[in-house]
Amino acid sequence: MTTLYEREAQSISRLAHLRFYPLAVRGGAGTNLITDDGRELLDFAASWGAASLGHSDPRIRAAVDRALSNQAGASYLSSANAATVELAEKLLSLVPNRAAGRIWFGHSGSDANETVARIAVAATGRPRIISFSGAYHGGTTGSAAISGHPSQVTPRAPSLTLVPYPNTFAVGKEAAQASLAELDRLFAGPVPPQDVAAFFIEPIQSDGGMLVPPPGFFKEIEQRCRKHGILLVSDEVKVGLGRTGRLHAFSHHGIEPDIVVFGKGLGGGLPISAIAGPVSVMNFAPAFSFQTLHGNPVCAAAALAVLEAIRIDRLVENAAMTGAHLFSRLESLKQRHSLIGDVRGQGLAIGLELVTDRVTKKPAKREAAMAVYRAFQTGLVLFYVGVNSNVLELTPPLTLTREEADRGVELLDVALTDVEQGRVDPSLAGAFAGW
Repeated sequence: MTTLYEREAQSISRLAHLRFYPLAVRGGAGTNLITDDGRELLDFAASWGAASLGHSDPRIRAAVDRALSNQAGASYLSSANAATVELAEKLLSLVPNRAAGRIWFGHSGSDANETVARIAVAATGRPRIISFSGAYHGGTTGSAAISGHPSQVTPRAPSLTLVPYPNTFAVGKEAAQASLAELDRLFAGPVPPQDVAAFFIEPIQSDGGMLVPPPGFFKEIEQRCRKHGILLVSDEVKVGLGRTGRLHAFSHHGIEPDIVVFGKGLGGGLPISAIAGPVSVMNFAPAFSFQTLHGNPVCAAAALAVLEAIRIDRLVENAAMTGAHLFSRLESLKQRHSLIGDVRGQGLAIGLELVTDRVTKKPAKREAAMAVYRAFQTGLVLFYVGVNSNVLELTPPLTLTREEADRGVELLDVALTDVEQGRVDPSLAGAFAGW
């Protein structure tokens, strides 16, 4: 009998594939996914954080049904619709004053970040953008052009400058000062600050390795942006809206960005992104950045349901408490597995960096691929990230319970044990490219 995965291989392009094992899904409920062969898997990835309320959430289903039963068109390009207006008003009430001007809606973090890069340059008249090495701001031509992740083949913008994101595990306590010193060197010479339109930050550098910056680092970045009139852009696409145990990930750092970018979890599994920013930027010109289905009222209705669920179910608090419990269990796991070099993260955004040697900190790339493959076999869905492809990423639904966290750690324990004891065939994971 031909499996769903095999059928896909005969019908769907691989251009959008980022695969780690032969996962084929028929359905899901809560934090569980149901595979083609009827297996039930605990989902610690949530489709890269997009399924923020888990799967088949009844509130999203009801909101989508209501929106479709009396559909207000399919876009906000040429007509206003109630769902996008209500969602915009809600988002404006949640962001800092500096960003509480106007909202733009798109499909994904990629088109949102591309739009920010374009509009920042156009509105300020400044040609340059700064972001971090290892940053992933999207997969479109424009968003990849302002990213710094080594896996991307799209050429970077000539006007882009990359600075090191502080990696205290690899570099040590001096990582933050080294990054700031490099930024100051650039400002003093090859990158005049008056030419910089925007500085893109990730409060946690997700795809670059779930890196958490040292306290005070982003305050220093903010001070430099304010001094030179540079727009501070917080990419909250993966780690925002409650995931870190605060509604906004940037709030851990005591900063107030000029522009906030939302995506992934905002739609709870439906495609929608949003930009919040000052009127002078967001109203720079009509018809500046649009696609036919931008401002789709069905997706906006789903996003409103997500925000309401986050509030009513206290999912920010749950991410903080369950995340702290999960982090503690993973720290204990580190004591039993020499492969784990570091555990880091905030709330339900956690990374485990795997190394072959804790002294040299040599990345365990092959072992990371084998670990996620074996975890899939044992019943756990998670992926790996990082510039060296050796960091296991945990971004489960915000609804995760302590009991589910414990079960996930137990499954991961089995997977790591099997890898360390040579019970996993490397060729199985080797058939999947991953990052």
